[in-house]
Amino acid sequence: MTILRKWLGEIEQTKGLGLLLLIGGLYAFSIALSNTFVNIYLWKQSENFLDLAIYNLTIVIFHPLTFILAGRWAKIIDRVIVLRIGVIFLTLFYLSVLLVGTHASQFLIVLGALLGIGYGFYWLAFNVLTFEITEPETRDFFNGFLGTLTSVGGMIGPILAGFIISRFASNTGYTIIFALSLVLFAAAVLCSFFLKRRGADGKYCFWDILKERKRNANWRYVTTAHFFQGLREGSFSFVIAVLVFLSTGSELSLGTYGLVHSAVAFIFYLLAATYIHKKTRKKAILFGALLLYAAIFMIIFELTYTRFLLYGVMIAIAYPIFLVPYTSITYDVIGKGWKAAEMRIEYIVVREMFLNLGRIISVLTFIVSFSFFHEEKSIPIFLLITGIGHIIAFLFIRKIHLPSVC
Repeated sequence: MTILRKWLGEIEQTKGLGLLLLIGGLYAFSIALSNTFVNIYLWKQSENFLDLAIYNLTIVIFHPLTFILAGRWAKIIDRVIVLRIGVIFLTLFYLSVLLVGTHASQFLIVLGALLGIGYGFYWLAFNVLTFEITEPETRDFFNGFLGTLTSVGGMIGPILAGFIISRFASNTGYTIIFALSLVLFAAAVLCSFFLKRRGADGKYCFWDILKERKRNANWRYVTTAHFFQGLREGSFSFVIAVLVFLSTGSELSLGTYGLVHSAVAFIFYLLAATYIHKKTRKKAILFGALLLYAAIFMIIFELTYTRFLLYGVMIAIAYPIFLVPYTSITYDVIGKGWKAAEMRIEYIVVREMFLNLGRIISVLTFIVSFSFFHEEKSIPIFLLITGIGHIIAFLFIRKIHLPSVC
């Protein structure tokens, strides 16, 4: 009977891991299909970087605030339900974009809030489920395979969206791809009904885990590293996409950029998942961080489409090498932390809070630099300053010491 229960438990765990990967893949494909083009859709309506910055700032403000609330709810209700709430808000976001149409630029804060809330609920639940379903021995595989799925979605989504938009007049193409995203999110909700219910109980101790940074050096290093990671990601996520579009004026070219980037990332996520092991994690993180920063020099002197393609290839190599071991070390530090099993939700919430604080500072810095300096001069300098975030993140990760883990 003991052997049978163990065998059934392994089957259930494998099923849960597979379903979580499927949900993550559907999410990734939907985001790859539409998210980049939402920024272009808004840009074409206002042609103002500040409008895009306000939209993205709203997202990164509501994301961590929702994360804190979602963490509390995950202690009261099933986190699979929290996951569904996130997907529902993401669905509402794309539905709202469809409804307001060419007036979307007038509803930047509303749209940003819907997306930020959706991200908050979705990623809280997804990260907690990842922590519960995977083990230290399976985390590199899970993170690598999820990155592979994300890359596949990134290959198909942008080029398909770019082709559809370029084939239809006016905004019909945008309407089609936003509608497709609704369908994919609906499929993700359906898949979530097959996940095993995972209730939680106990007191929500957000402040205790925040204060744990004073007692646990590894936890302090991880959260600080995530702040600097967010420093780059906050503005790069929308600035680069618009610059690529401006270099050609074509959505299809932007889709091609996404295809090339994701095709390379697909290969390197597979390689990262296969060849990066516990003893080589920190070296891989350093190499990935240096390559990410080096890529910036491809685009700060001359904004040509060829240079952007080379930039896309370089970061597609760097991100898997950086993120696969970086994510695994993060979960291992949490797993070794104070009351990890009881407080895993709070750990995820605090980590995400620091990541988004970095993103908020990034976007605010962009707004300030863009407001007071000419964009042709301010954007390259801004990219060089905030782009160093991953290197600084490594300087904190390298201090982490977990015997037999990293």
